[in-house]
Amino acid sequence: MLTIAALQAVVTANPFDGEPSNAELDAIDREMPLILADVVLLDAQIMTIDRTPTELDARRIRRARRRVLAARRDLANRTAASSLATVSGGAA
Repeated sequence: MLTIAALQAVVTANPFDGEPSNAELDAIDREMPLILADVVLLDAQIMTIDRTPTELDARRIRRARRRVLAARRDLANRTAASSLATVSGGAA
């Protein structure tokens, strides 16, 4: 019977050190405003799971949704702007 552990060294060429790379950390830093906005939205939704949302709860959820949308928009614009800057290479 073959064990998976014996084949693991063949499958993974690079040893995994358990730490994220610098590129992964930079990506997390770029996405952090969106991550935090998602957490705020989830908190607002979780607070209303076991009860009927009040007007204040509805406002809190709407505000959190707008923050998520704004963070997504900003992230998309930054990603598009950085890709255009690297592709264009300057003025023609």
